[in-house]
Amino acid sequence: MADSRSEITRIFVLVAATVVVVVAVFLVQAWRSGLTVREMFSGPPPSLTETIESSRATARLGERLDLHAPRPVGTPVAPDDRPMIAHVSIADLDRDGLNDIVVADAAANRITWIRQAPAGTFTESTIGEVAGPAHAQAVDLDRDGDLDVVVASLGVLFPNNAKIGSVIVLENDGRQAFTKRVLVEQIARVSDVRAGDLDGDGDLDLAVAQFGYDQGETRWMENLGGWTFESHILQSLSGPINAEMADVDGDQDLDIVSLVSQEWEEIYAFVNDGRGTFTPKRIFGASNEDFGSSWITVVDMDRDGDVDVLYSNGDAFDYAPPTGRTWNGLQWLENRGHEFRYHRIGDFSGASSPQAADMDGDGDIDVVVVSAYNNWERPDAWSLAMFENDGRMGFTLRPIAGTPTHLITLAIGDLDGDARPDLATGGMHMSYPFDRMSRVMVWTSRDADEHR
Repeated sequence: MADSRSEITRIFVLVAATVVVVVAVFLVQAWRSGLTVREMFSGPPPSLTETIESSRATARLGERLDLHAPRPVGTPVAPDDRPMIAHVSIADLDRDGLNDIVVADAAANRITWIRQAPAGTFTESTIGEVAGPAHAQAVDLDRDGDLDVVVASLGVLFPNNAKIGSVIVLENDGRQAFTKRVLVEQIARVSDVRAGDLDGDGDLDLAVAQFGYDQGETRWMENLGGWTFESHILQSLSGPINAEMADVDGDQDLDIVSLVSQEWEEIYAFVNDGRGTFTPKRIFGASNEDFGSSWITVVDMDRDGDVDVLYSNGDAFDYAPPTGRTWNGLQWLENRGHEFRYHRIGDFSGASSPQAADMDGDGDIDVVVVSAYNNWERPDAWSLAMFENDGRMGFTLRPIAGTPTHLITLAIGDLDGDARPDLATGGMHMSYPFDRMSRVMVWTSRDADEHR
């Protein structure tokens, strides 16, 4: 009898200990995310899960577009090269009236400037050595009248738990000579940095996404002057890809919108009180832990005066071969004031870096997207496409190109001075095939009426 009681006691203790561990894990996860325990347990509502699945493949398939004339710019691809361009952006870095391209070259561990001078001629030069650059933003961080470049450094491109990330600024002296300044280092790998005044004191602060690997963070860095920044941790989840700034609640200050991938597959708005105190709000969560979050862009998609979120899910880096998945594609989260409402735009294998603009000049917002992960042996494996808006937020998929393959980053801007949107793309060639490669391509606009 005593042995029986002892066994029951041991079982009870084991069950109680298991319950304590489970509860502790949820409490830790709630603390890391910044949510309450109730919010953490709630997960995505069933209606959202059903909406995501039921709205798949909503876009119609239209004819292929011949809207842009492509050409490579900058350093050409050598026979043994495997380009890994993590990010491209369009900016007039030397303020000469001609837009240039800023490039984060993760293969060469450098930030380059593809300068346009004279018009139509592009020449590439290195402006800074950076380990594993993931994102580069041209912005006048020190308010001296010229454009500096703020860089997110992963340390290494491939998965790593070491604290090898950093936030770097390449300070412009006004004559396009750049001095490298490390603002913070030895932190989880940094995937994104954006600049804006987050505390209302007139200088530019930073929002930082730290992908890390098993451990990551989202933080903001308060500008104290003299190139000194104080970090404030907002969240401690692994896998942040983006940390965008926008006024999501219409109260005239900048909030932070963060995309968190890995097992989370969530989007958060960190709502600012105007003085740099943030309240986290989960605005999207996929029930599919393999959803493949790849990028967000904040933009007023429906032109109703508030900021929506354009969102792609197309990451297939962990698959072998990395050919994308049937659920990859695009969606937008409509800002309804008190909530964000999910709308699927359409399926697109390997979808990445969606950008929004009125591409065809009809007054509504279209979406251009690239693909880094696809079945490139198929004739209908597109690396660049446009989702054309019918003006009522219905979209038609208009393929643009299947060559080059493995496009992971895209920027929209006027590169030929005709006041129409052109494109810049970057190739990320980490898997076969290697027969249609590119580093940086420019796609200049033709007459919009030609494609109708």
